[in-house]
Amino acid sequence: MSISSSQSAAYAVSTRPFYPLNTVRCDGPAFFRTQVARDLACLLDVDDDVVSWSCGTMTLSRDGQIHVPDFVVIREDVTFLAHCKDDDGPPRWARAEALRGGLHYEVIEKASLPPIRLKNAKDLLRYAKYEAALSDRVRLLAALDENSSLTVAEALTVFQETKTVAGLASMVLRRFITVDLDERLIGPETIVRRKRD
Repeated sequence: MSISSSQSAAYAVSTRPFYPLNTVRCDGPAFFRTQVARDLACLLDVDDDVVSWSCGTMTLSRDGQIHVPDFVVIREDVTFLAHCKDDDGPPRWARAEALRGGLHYEVIEKASLPPIRLKNAKDLLRYAKYEAALSDRVRLLAALDENSSLTVAEALTVFQETKTVAGLASMVLRRFITVDLDERLIGPETIVRRKRD
């Protein structure tokens, strides 16, 4: 049995890109085997409990067989391995080897990914390379301190230096503000609140 860090050649990465291309909390290069793995990474980027995640950086092995889980996920309270199930799924021994090494191991199926949250995450991640200008960020946070909440339509009027939607999305992704990603797709009436620790 072995668990090791890896920039693994054993990790079968697709040569085609999976969208969106941008990430926020990926530690290291972002590469994915399948669209389902990319979709899970989108959800990891908008999960408030996730500190960081990395792709294919840990190798499990047993009796000469090697398995590279899709992700190593670091949360506030636990570090775990996540693998997106494909046709065959991971080897049967993978979970036992991870547990032997002190790590949780989760197998994620496409059907378990929440569709509305996933669509909202993908929409936000289109703007991951943007950053709200300091003046816009201060204005929006001050407005939220004064009003406790705003709609997206109201919040967009605050931006003067940054492209409006890009600025708002970047502030959600960087955890300055929060919006409900689960109930419905983000729209003008979606409520924006300041993120409190």
